[in-house]
Order: sequence, then C-alpha cells, then structure tokens
Amino acid sequence: MPPLESMNQLFSGVYIVNSVIATENLVPGARVYDERLVKEEGKEYRIWDPFRSKLAAAIKKGLKTFPFQECNVLYLGASTGTTISHLSDVLKDKGEIYSVEISSHAMKKLLGLSEKRENIIPIMGDARKPQEYEEIGEVDVIYQDVAQPDQDDILILNAEKFLKKGGYAFVAIKSQSIDVTKKPDEVFDAFLNKVKKQFEVIEKMKLEPFDKDHLFVVLRKRE
Repeated sequence: MPPLESMNQLFSGVYIVNSVIATENLVPGARVYDERLVKEEGKEYRIWDPFRSKLAAAIKKGLKTFPFQECNVLYLGASTGTTISHLSDVLKDKGEIYSVEISSHAMKKLLGLSEKRENIIPIMGDARKPQEYEEIGEVDVIYQDVAQPDQDDILILNAEKFLKKGGYAFVAIKSQSIDVTKKPDEVFDAFLNKVKKQFEVIEKMKLEPFDKDHLFVVLRKRE
C-alpha cells in the first residue's frame, strides 16, 4: 500500500488522493476489483478507477451533482458491483443500494459483496419488470447502466414506480447498444427527448477517454 501524499475532499465521502479519486474503505483490508489501497491516520482509502466505473469517469469529467451521502439508491444493471462498492463506502449506514442484476454469474459476486457490506441489497431481476422487486418502495436516486436498446423505457418504468418527485436519475447511455446505424449524438438526443416529459436535465457529459460513445446524464424527476 503506497503512502498517502495529499488528500482533498471532493464530495462528502469522495476524495482526491494522490491526484486520483478514492473512497474510504467500509471494509478495511478488503479489495473488490484489485483496486489500490492507501492509508492515512488510521483510515484506508480505495482508489476508484474511472476506466472501471462510469460514475468515477463522470467525476473525472467534472460531475457536480452527487446526492449519495444519505439516500436509498435503485441501481439498475449492477453487474459485479464495482461502482456499487464505492457507493457503499460513501453511504456507510445512511442508506441502502438495491442492486438489480439479471446475470446469475454477476449475482454470485454481488452476493459475496453484500455479505461484507450490509448496505448492498442484491436483487436477481429484470429491470424491464420492476414489479418483480416492487417491495423496495420509494428511492431517492436511480442509477442506470443497462446498455439496452430500450433503456429510455426502462428508466421511465422504474422512475414512475420508485423514484420520488425531485429525485435524481444517473444514466450511462451507450449509443452502440441502442442503435449502431445512427451517430452517437443522434442516439443521445433521442434518449433525452424521450424522457424530457418526466425529467429535467441537470448535467450531461461524454465519457471519453474512459468510455467510448457514452453520454453520462444526471436527471431530476419533475415535481
């Protein structure tokens, strides 16, 4: 573990450590995806890789909105939990992350993660069928990274059912997963036009060089 040379707080629970992003490790000594660990004054920090996490990439690109300090999150497209683990660090005992994933292989990793991190709630389910996990109730934030052609409909369905008014949606839009015949900007515009009745756009940014042909958007549900 290399020593910590400098540290500044970017958001509550998110730090710039030695010029890279980090979160304080909720489970000291434990890595999730072979990330680097650094220590300072009895605390341990996990380096947050923007090439492995679109949320970290968005932070590197200048993200200003970060409402994850005290909230319940519905995470659609949980995968193996890389980004979720860092949100777990940030939330600590001040919220839960309902982590929806359809892949049984990824779910095994999520289940292992949730054994050490009690604020992660793994849900084996299809994000197109929110009725399968309706027991979660209202959430403050939806985070969506599903890379599906109908991800606009998926967001609208889940927001109508779970997201409180004024709540946030963080969405990673991958143009190549929606329509390979159109230019990325056309795909991004079509997505935003589809959801504009339900949401206002707070922030948007392309994620190059971390992810090609991705637009990351922060939306707020209309009152």
